[in-house]
Amino acid sequence: MKHSALTPVFTTLRIGLHALFVGLVLFVVVRAAIAGGAISTSETWLITGLSVVVILTYLVAAKLPGPTGSARWLVWLGVLLLEWVALMFLTPDAVYLVFPLFFLILHLLPTPWNVIGVFVATALAIAMLAWHNGWSVAIVIGPLIGAAVSVAIGLGYRALYREATERQLLIDDLIATRGQLAATERETGVLAERARLAREIHDTVAQGLSSIQMLLHAVERADEHHPAIEYVRLARETAAHDLAETRRFIAELTPAALEENTLAGALQRLADATARQTGIVVNVRVSGEGTPLPMRIETALLRIAQGSLANVTQHAEASKVELTLSYMEDSVSLDVVDDGRGFDPSAVSQSATGSTHTSFGLQAIRDRVIALGGVVAVESVPGGGTAVAVAFGLEEER
Repeated sequence: MKHSALTPVFTTLRIGLHALFVGLVLFVVVRAAIAGGAISTSETWLITGLSVVVILTYLVAAKLPGPTGSARWLVWLGVLLLEWVALMFLTPDAVYLVFPLFFLILHLLPTPWNVIGVFVATALAIAMLAWHNGWSVAIVIGPLIGAAVSVAIGLGYRALYREATERQLLIDDLIATRGQLAATERETGVLAERARLAREIHDTVAQGLSSIQMLLHAVERADEHHPAIEYVRLARETAAHDLAETRRFIAELTPAALEENTLAGALQRLADATARQTGIVVNVRVSGEGTPLPMRIETALLRIAQGSLANVTQHAEASKVELTLSYMEDSVSLDVVDDGRGFDPSAVSQSATGSTHTSFGLQAIRDRVIALGGVVAVESVPGGGTAVAVAFGLEEER
């Protein structure tokens, strides 16, 4: 988990657990060394050697790959528990190791197996104590109380860790979304300014040069033998050259994906690129008679298609996507429909309040559409695919 306000707490708890385990193993070794004639020298060396093996096995956890709860971790826990049982056969002092083992069991095993594992370990500890020292009430009550306290603390730790992880994921997504929205706002501003400059140049400089070129051409036709005809012709060619340069500047102010393409063509190129990269079949359909759209609307539709296909690629596990661009008399719409695994829209709505974790890709699309005065709808059913529909009115644009 990334650093958060609770990271020092979790770090301290882990260090405390490690220190407790190693300290109890050393306690077993020291007790065996000072036992005197109570145990033989060979038993003392056997206890010491097995204690070293237990510590080395415990240290192996620092190098284990994969998430906790994976098969490697479960095998490691099983080996550690077997070594602990063998050590209890040699000395009853090893029973005390059950307390740090409680927390390992609670952390590595899924619920409810972790709780069952704790009480199985408790039963083994009680049985070993009774085998060494005989039955008594203290032998039963002590480990049971320790197990109950460990279960309460361990489950509380798991709940706190899970809550901290979910909060950190939510914070990361909020930061990413904030950056994405800032980038979108900058992009929208840049595109709007580029479109404004393109319109201004087209309506002023380009139109003026075009008019000059036509007037000079008319002069050429009116008197081809005028003494200054060569200067007139040179002026016309210069105006034509400057007009071509001006039109090139206007083209450079157009978004790259739309520079040499219509919106439908840009969507087809995007679909082809997505199909090549992911293997997903992406079909593009155009309904109605294509008409020129404001640059900001064309750019928004292209970006929404890019974002929707990115969501499909990352989350939907789909095999086919239908992109439909529809031109109507007073509006234009884009529908993106996939045959993926779908999701529960109500769960996504709840996640906006912080109750669950989710991706903010759809929210970014909504924000873009709303910023331009459009409407957006998302329909999905778990196992039944997802449909994203956006529409922009054109009456005000005209």
